[in-house]
Amino acid sequence: MDEKKKQIENHIREILKLIGEDPEREGLVDTPHRVAKMYLNEIFQGYSQDPIKILNNAVFHSDYEEMVVVKDIDFYSMCEHHLIPFFGVVHVGYIPDGKLIGLSKIPRIVDMFARRLQIQEQMTVQIAKTLEELLEPKGVAVVVEGIHLCSVMRGVKKPRNKMITSEVRGAFRKNQKTREEFFSHIDRRFNLID
Repeated sequence: MDEKKKQIENHIREILKLIGEDPEREGLVDTPHRVAKMYLNEIFQGYSQDPIKILNNAVFHSDYEEMVVVKDIDFYSMCEHHLIPFFGVVHVGYIPDGKLIGLSKIPRIVDMFARRLQIQEQMTVQIAKTLEELLEPKGVAVVVEGIHLCSVMRGVKKPRNKMITSEVRGAFRKNQKTREEFFSHIDRRFNLID
């Protein structure tokens, strides 16, 4: 890890020079160190994570057979095309087939894939595929709503653009009513305080 960190620091220092900055000036002198630490420990942490370890035996046998929905899971990621952030929310639903997953594990799986260089479409599929493999449910559905700074800050410069991607498998793909129920759950607004 220390060798990786040093290499990233050196490359960031070189990028600063190439864009016309002085990496030794006040305000930038510690930037290569901060960026390297942030990349390895936060933004790209997903590369060092394993879904089995994230799960940590938090799969429980259960007779519960109805839909489970975890919605509005905040995420941030980095576009693999421009190295610019995109962020938003993920909604996940599954229909158990004898197994339930601990509530905190779904957001952790989302974070694992979000904290990599990504495109939203791929991240959506990765989350669904991983949950399908870990839980073997009757069905899984994932919807991702994202705002991409690559279309806000550059290119078309449209700050209100929102991208929505979905991946439905099993019962969600085969049964329109099941799919509609999931979408009605994620569309529903719910306030704990009026």
